[in-house]
Amino acid sequence: MRRKMKKYILVCIVALCSHVSNSQNRISGQVSETATLPLPGATIYMPEINKSTITDKNGFYAIDNIPNGKFKVQFSYLGYANAIETLVLTNSNITLDVNLKPTIFEAEEIVVTGGYNSTQHENAVKIDVLKLSSTHLTATPNFMEVLTKVPGVDMISKGSGVSKPVIRGLSMNDILVLNNGVRFENYQYSSHHPLGIDEFGIENVEVIKGPASLLYGSDAIGGVINFIKEKPALAGTVVGDYNLQLHSNTLGVTNNLGVKGASDNFFGGIRVGQKSNADFLQGGGAYAPNSRFTEQSLKTNVGTSNRLGLFKVFYDYNQQDLGLVEDEAIEAITQRGRDNDLFYQQLNTHLLSSQNKIHLGRMKLDVNGAYQNTELAHIAEPEEYELQMNLATLTYETKLHLPSSTNAEYILGFQGLNQKNTNINNRETLLLPNAQTNNYSGFALLQHSFFTRLKVQTGVRYDYKTIVSEVIGTPDESSTYRQALDKEFDSFSGSLGATYNVSDALLLRANAASAYRTPNLAELTSNGQHETRYEVGDPNLVPEVSVEADLSLHCHKDNYTFDVAGFYNRIANYIFISPTGQNTSTNIPIYQYQQNNSSLVGGEAACICIHKPLPGYILKQPMLRWWVNNKMGIIYPLCQLIS
Repeated sequence: MRRKMKKYILVCIVALCSHVSNSQNRISGQVSETATLPLPGATIYMPEINKSTITDKNGFYAIDNIPNGKFKVQFSYLGYANAIETLVLTNSNITLDVNLKPTIFEAEEIVVTGGYNSTQHENAVKIDVLKLSSTHLTATPNFMEVLTKVPGVDMISKGSGVSKPVIRGLSMNDILVLNNGVRFENYQYSSHHPLGIDEFGIENVEVIKGPASLLYGSDAIGGVINFIKEKPALAGTVVGDYNLQLHSNTLGVTNNLGVKGASDNFFGGIRVGQKSNADFLQGGGAYAPNSRFTEQSLKTNVGTSNRLGLFKVFYDYNQQDLGLVEDEAIEAITQRGRDNDLFYQQLNTHLLSSQNKIHLGRMKLDVNGAYQNTELAHIAEPEEYELQMNLATLTYETKLHLPSSTNAEYILGFQGLNQKNTNINNRETLLLPNAQTNNYSGFALLQHSFFTRLKVQTGVRYDYKTIVSEVIGTPDESSTYRQALDKEFDSFSGSLGATYNVSDALLLRANAASAYRTPNLAELTSNGQHETRYEVGDPNLVPEVSVEADLSLHCHKDNYTFDVAGFYNRIANYIFISPTGQNTSTNIPIYQYQQNNSSLVGGEAACICIHKPLPGYILKQPMLRWWVNNKMGIIYPLCQLIS
């Protein structure tokens, strides 16, 4: 009986492998504006298999060796609106002709941060896309400043090299940063620590404004910023680029060189970069002492796309030396410079990730994993380390895309995180204790279309998290003592939303979501001086819990586009650090982590209009971004004439 069963299982496996390996599809056709005006050089891109091609001089294209399954296909041409088609392929040879319409606005994109490949207008969660151009990259040496072009996004800056994103009034630990879909962990808890991702090799940035714990768990309570890497080269090509930037206010020099190539089934690339900036020159001719910073980076990737699926490996390295603008540095530095010798922090980050999509007939399986290692050091005098820590993080996930039609998507997923913080080389200051953090979660996501124009999206998630730390000092040493932690947290989160296309030009979107954030190691265990203040944690902090409702409208016509969105976010047990009004014996102000309920209400609005009497000019009408936190309100009007 056992032999028969083994034989039966073996036959099934062989049959499945044969079915998967032999299945192949082809799509071809013509891209044109009208039946008599083909568009040569138009780009056709399939993100699920990372394949792209361009049309020939007659507007014709073809993509072969496509596995069975459901796929998005994006057709793009400069000056024309993108066309995005959804195909379900089963040993098919499909002719797909597409007519593109001229447009003067940035077109709708396929986005991946919403949990699956969808268009911006299909997703109930509002996702803004910032496409990076050479203009964006040369405008400022501070990459974070570029992101403030997205309505509702601002930043907290501690100098040219150190800044943090703010989304709808929330920042720091309430905003989750992703590096090409990988949860980025490099001591993001402090406003003194940099973003840690440079702008080169990034094609666009996707921003979720509002709770996204359903997809990403803790720390996504205020939103998500996902830095999407550049597409591979076209099959059969090798291309490269070199960027040189000079910045007058920092005497900054930036160099970046990238090369990438692809064959029919394989692709890869490498990119190296360097930045060097002197102390920032302020108004009136004075400079900010020790605001200098340097950065070196390396990015490389290799992958293959075939009938079995898509398999990619990425390696990123980033080193930053960032001057600390604090009292000791201001007193010690007497002239402008660019070398970091005194009072600076150094971060070295390695990120190795593997992202794989396996096609199993009508199903798809995503299997992703990443290992990150960040070393953080604070240096006072040359070669004098005040503190030195290492953060090692292993993240992994699997997502099963169940059989679906062009009108539906069903996803089951599991995510895990194992993280270890270690103090190394026995330095004088222990900013955080040695600790182990583990997080495991499961989730389900459903998206379905009704009556063509109505799309509903919902999901639920469960998380279980533990934080275990070692004791520091003894209870008699009140100035350094940190008790050992053994904390457990669990939480449910979910969302329900919909989009409705009133017409081809008018879209309504509504979404309600719950989210959570567990207190981090710094908030639970701090007891010591950090930069210019003395910080005290609270081991009894409980998770933040958020409920937010969003409503937005998008309208576009031939010569204008208009967006308006409103939100209400209620956060229970919001964690913040606040001055106590007391000082240490050395006159350092004492700050303590606390909790209280909070609510935020606000919205964003943007209007871009092309005035026909001014051909070639775009008037970006006043863009209103605002939020209200308790009784405080801030309004940011922008009006810009763009050629």
